[in-house]
Amino acid sequence: MKLIIPFLILFTFLFTAGNPENIEFSEWELVVDNQKFPEGITYNHDGILYSSNCNGNWITRISETKIDTFLLASDSTFQKTNGMLALPDGSILAADFGKGAILKINKNGKTKILLDGYNGIRFNKPNDLTLDKNGNLFFSEPNTWGPEIYDGRVFYYNFSTKTLKLIKDKIAFPNGIGISPKTGRLYLSESAKSRILSFEINKDGTLTDEKVFAEIPGGDPDGFNFDEDGNLYVAHFGGGNIYVFSPEGKLLHKVKTPGSKPSNVEFAGNDLMTFYITEDETNSIYKCRVNKKGFNIFRK
Repeated sequence: MKLIIPFLILFTFLFTAGNPENIEFSEWELVVDNQKFPEGITYNHDGILYSSNCNGNWITRISETKIDTFLLASDSTFQKTNGMLALPDGSILAADFGKGAILKINKNGKTKILLDGYNGIRFNKPNDLTLDKNGNLFFSEPNTWGPEIYDGRVFYYNFSTKTLKLIKDKIAFPNGIGISPKTGRLYLSESAKSRILSFEINKDGTLTDEKVFAEIPGGDPDGFNFDEDGNLYVAHFGGGNIYVFSPEGKLLHKVKTPGSKPSNVEFAGNDLMTFYITEDETNSIYKCRVNKKGFNIFRK
């Protein structure tokens, strides 16, 4: 009997993992507390997680063996980072809303400014960023929060041609941004409207065919991520939940978070099945196991 029970557990897990609509979460586990508005969590090829502290002066580094400070803010490094994206070479792309810039931080902490404005005017508050399959950059740039304040923008940067385009404006606080591995569309949290938009991406990086993908009242859809099936996992800031939507926009799962202000999510671990969240009511980072493999553009 002792041999049968583990087999049944394994069989059940494999069976549910094969069903794209059957999403399961284990219990939340505290990873680290005493953060200051943690955000922008990202996982790199060396098994390390990095997280911003929007109201603090450091970037947190998390490995299997320790948790420490990766980098302190200064005039020569960063001011206040939000969204971050770890690259295969160990460097990080970061949205710095303090400097009003997009930064590249190498694995030793050396920092340079990639972009700091549009048409000679400094960016307002770069928030989140993502790359397409060709390695080109999309990032959100909110300014003022308000359901009827449309001063948010989205930009596209082509690294090969070194050209920056304003591809979407008049958005009510654009926030989390990402590209689906299933549909190839760009998804964007319009936080002040409590909804997620989706767009077709054209060859030149411009956006068309705007659709409302999902509406989540009672809070702000914030950072999000995809699993390999294209399901979307959204942090609902103020609502205290993670929402999981199918590629078609069907609500598959809703899981309560340890605090009411989850801000971002990330899949990590060798199997990309450990799910991390940053949470701003408790100023902590938590993790759990999920029965889905997360999507990472750099890992197969």
